[in-house]
Amino acid sequence: MSLLSPQFQIISDLHLETPISNPQYETYVPNIMANNVLLLGDIGLVKDAGLFTWLRRFLERNRSTRIFYILGNHEPYQLTLAATIQELRDFEVEANSEYGGRFKFLHRDRYDIDQYITILGCTLWTSVQSNQSAEVCQRLTDFNSARGIQHWSLENALEEHQKDLGWLNDQVLKIQSSEPNRQILVATHHCPTTDPRATNPAHSGSTVSSAFVSDLSGQPCWTSTAVKMWAFGHTHYDCMFYDGETGKLVIANQKDYNKKGLSTKTVEIRNDISSASFIMTGKDFRKCGSS
Repeated sequence: MSLLSPQFQIISDLHLETPISNPQYETYVPNIMANNVLLLGDIGLVKDAGLFTWLRRFLERNRSTRIFYILGNHEPYQLTLAATIQELRDFEVEANSEYGGRFKFLHRDRYDIDQYITILGCTLWTSVQSNQSAEVCQRLTDFNSARGIQHWSLENALEEHQKDLGWLNDQVLKIQSSEPNRQILVATHHCPTTDPRATNPAHSGSTVSSAFVSDLSGQPCWTSTAVKMWAFGHTHYDCMFYDGETGKLVIANQKDYNKKGLSTKTVEIRNDISSASFIMTGKDFRKCGSS
């Protein structure tokens, strides 16, 4: 892997807040092999000081690496969504002062890696189907008034979904039109596709699937060939494949509650100067984190 090429390591769903009796904030150390790390949500709980201690330690240990942090649905547990976002914005300011601008919280934010590569990041909350709404509210902790997101409802989730989707579509169309040589990497927490390769076959008949997955197949942010990679989390299922219609790389690398380690999925982007295009190569290094 060339040291001159941007590399993106995909990590999500570490759930460092678990187990409740012995959280992993002090013990989990991922093996970092890239100069950019996408932390795609459900890393820990924002109410826990341990999450920010873990992030500071990460930045101290990996001094040539930037973190791009996406909000998951677990980060706001026992807080409001607005308070959670503000806490992460405040940490971003503090961390960037201390660590040279290497922590980026992407909540409907664009970040240009260089003159050719852009990251677009947001949570991509889902639009829960009406026939699944009762079970989703019953089964997902998000909607538990004591343990989940405070003052949160299906209506709130739908509103946030529409904001995320509208923002993504607007950004992709704008870049595609005004910067045709720019290549886009999209980073979200929730899954953007119903492609069976993206989800665990064991959950194919799930009655709460719309709380995890959105079908964006007809949306500009999905159909645009300017989008070269889409990385996500939330489903606790790893995947890496190319979408046949658009050619984009779809990738997830998720620890979930039970895995002790985490495989390494790193994507390197190499600029072919003669054509100003990019080669997207997914590499899977088997052994990575430890707890």
